[in-house]
Order: sequence, then structure tokens, then C-alpha cells
Amino acid sequence: MKMIGMLGGMSWESTNTYYRAVNEGVKQALGGLHSARVLLYSVDFAEIEALQHQGDWDRLAEILIGAARSLEAGGADFLVICTNTMHKVAPRIAQAVNIPILHLADATAASLKADSVTSVGLLGTRFTMEESFYRERLEAQGIRVVIPDVADRQRVHEIIYNELCRGVIKSGSRQAYLEVMERMVGEGAEAVILGCTEIGLLIHQADTVIPLYDTTLIHAQQAVVWALNQS
Repeated sequence: MKMIGMLGGMSWESTNTYYRAVNEGVKQALGGLHSARVLLYSVDFAEIEALQHQGDWDRLAEILIGAARSLEAGGADFLVICTNTMHKVAPRIAQAVNIPILHLADATAASLKADSVTSVGLLGTRFTMEESFYRERLEAQGIRVVIPDVADRQRVHEIIYNELCRGVIKSGSRQAYLEVMERMVGEGAEAVILGCTEIGLLIHQADTVIPLYDTTLIHAQQAVVWALNQS
């Protein structure tokens, strides 16, 4: 079994979901007392969040490159960046290490294509929804991406940072997200990507008939596949 190098702590609430999901996946695949081989580097999210909103992506890249190199030195066979937003600097991390990165958007695109979804709504941080680093990765796979309007993007973003990243779950925020999702479906989305690793803490498939793609679970499931692939 390969060693999974997890770049986590962004936030630790969602990293906890990753850790549980990869271990459950390995247990399901191998049975018995098997669990995942994991190295976890968990950053201080307060520092990361401040730099994100300052737009200091160079410093953010430096922090995660240092963490990635530590995981590589510790024996990780591949890297999983446990956050959608920080895939903005994934190309720079990839250039700085000699082990592969399991890109979250690629794993999500593969899941969408397997289900023949060609148009999808995207929920996430403002950075993920508005910038090209994530959307273009999906569009390159032939998937049309629908994003909320400006006001909805701001509301989604604020709920992530002010509530979900702090472990706060509010029914009113769930309803707000569901309404945003309905508006994206009205614009042609066939399904919705929960494109922030915390959103799955708030929204579940049981809450809506709209097909949901939880990137945290998709990413973790694909990490199990990579870990168990002996080639």
C-alpha cells in the first residue's frame, strides 16, 4: 500500500473528513484491520486564511511547498491537497516535488464524466468560483461550469469562512445554499459540485433532489484507489 501525503488543516474540520474517508475506503477494500498509510501535514489555517484574503499567493505557495517537501521526505508516495482553493498553487507545488499530486478537480471531472454530466454548478470560496484555475480544469474535460451571481458568491464565501471553517452549522445557511443551487439549476446546471471541502458538512444529498458531487469524498475515494494501485 502506498503512503498518502495529506496537506491538511485548511480547515481541520474537513481534513478530519478526509482522514476518516481514506481509512474507511481502505477498510472496505481490504477488510479486517486494514487502515490507510497516511502522513499528514496540518497547517495553521489562521495564517492561510489571512494570506488568501491579502492575495499573497506567493507566500501561500511557499508554505505549502515546504509542507509538501516535508511529506515527500517522510516517505509519501503522492500528495493530496485537502482543499479546493489551494489548488490555485498546485502547479507550483508539483514543480517543487518529485512525487505526483492527485488533483482534486481532475478527480471530480472523472466522476462527473462517469455519470455523463456535461453542465455543473460550482459552489466554493470566492477564489474557486471566480478564478480560472479550477473552472478551466473542468472545462478542459468538456464540462460546462455554472457559477452563482455576485451576491450569491459573496454569501456562499462568507458562510464558508465565518461558519463552516469554524465548525458552525446553521439551518438558515443550509437553506441559503439550497436556494443558490436551485438558481444554478435554472441556468442549466444538471448537478452541483460542493467545491469547498467544508460544504459537505452543511449540505447532504438527502437535503435536495439535485445530484451533488462532494469533492472531499470524491478526492478521498480516488486517493484510496491510488494508494492501493501497486503499479
